[in-house]
Amino acid sequence: MSATLVLDPEPEHSLDIILVGSSELSSPPSPRPRRDFIAYEVKVNQRDIEDVCICCGSLQLHTQHPLFEGGMCAPCKDKFLECLFLYDDDGYQSYCSICCAGETLLICENPDCTRCYCFECVDTLVGPGTSGKVHAMSNWVCFLCLPFPRSGLLQRRRKWRTWLKAFYDREAESPLVMYKTVPVWKREPIRVLSLFGDIKKELTSLGFLEDGSKPGRLKHLDDVTNIVRRDIDEWGPFDLTYGSTPTLGHTCDHPPGWYVYQFHRILQYARPLPGSPQPFFWMFVDNLVLTEEDLDVATRFLETDPVTIQDVRGRTVQNAVHVWSNIPAVKSRHSALVSQEELSLLAQDRQRVKSPVQGPATLVKNCFLPLREYFKYFSTELTSSL
Repeated sequence: MSATLVLDPEPEHSLDIILVGSSELSSPPSPRPRRDFIAYEVKVNQRDIEDVCICCGSLQLHTQHPLFEGGMCAPCKDKFLECLFLYDDDGYQSYCSICCAGETLLICENPDCTRCYCFECVDTLVGPGTSGKVHAMSNWVCFLCLPFPRSGLLQRRRKWRTWLKAFYDREAESPLVMYKTVPVWKREPIRVLSLFGDIKKELTSLGFLEDGSKPGRLKHLDDVTNIVRRDIDEWGPFDLTYGSTPTLGHTCDHPPGWYVYQFHRILQYARPLPGSPQPFFWMFVDNLVLTEEDLDVATRFLETDPVTIQDVRGRTVQNAVHVWSNIPAVKSRHSALVSQEELSLLAQDRQRVKSPVQGPATLVKNCFLPLREYFKYFSTELTSSL
């Protein structure tokens, strides 16, 4: 491994976006631009790696890669935005941190890192055969965790967390704020305000809360009718505010729309001051009890469209919830794969049969995994079910 990791600092490149049209290849001509020829373009044709998409090898660039020196074409940019914060049940990211694809992934074994890299990216950018050497190693530390920035052609950007936020702010078509990710040594335990539904069990299973967490790390409130801003200021500040409607068939003292209005009201109290760099996340979950009018109100108040998270077994949808959230990748992981009419029929069927179903917090559990980029977690032993 040491033979392939070369410390070779280079001057920083400009933050300007590079737009490249059709490009004539220098002589001798290389084959059609593709991933296999990234090294050829850089080493033989002396092309600046910032002028090549390091994800696929295209020369038709749209922007620059936010984590490593190199360009990025428009299709790879879209894929990167969609997949960057996706996590598997084991707590590691679902796709390669370079190309956001890859079938066989190398996992960083730094306990505070969740990133993965595909064999093809490692062999293309670091050196042929490197993936096999890494695969045979124990306790491999990835290219964003290594103390030196360069490994072959792969050069980590200085202040890559700042680059990543700027990339998202510029390229993502979202009204929601993306917060700058937090270095490991600055991460603090998460402070949670849980309204109506209690998510302590789910967050504990993910390692965000310890079994014996001190009172105050999670504040759970069932009824917020008489709660005012002074109360939230006294209990807070909070990093995550969660709320949900009751499950179908659950006896409640309020109409479904009440939970939307009250969640929005408390959310305004819990938010940090405008312009604060403090990462602040929220999620509201509807267990298919809101009317169409209530859904519209929730979307207008929370200023983002909902996604539908489903529990699908075989070809049958067993359960589903609507989710509004600013947690990264919630929209990428989930989408409305069934119509509103089908969801209405599902809700009616559940009310008629009255069979036990997963609560909303169980369905959205893995949506909290991207918060590992921002807050301390106490365990890496994730459970796939509760």
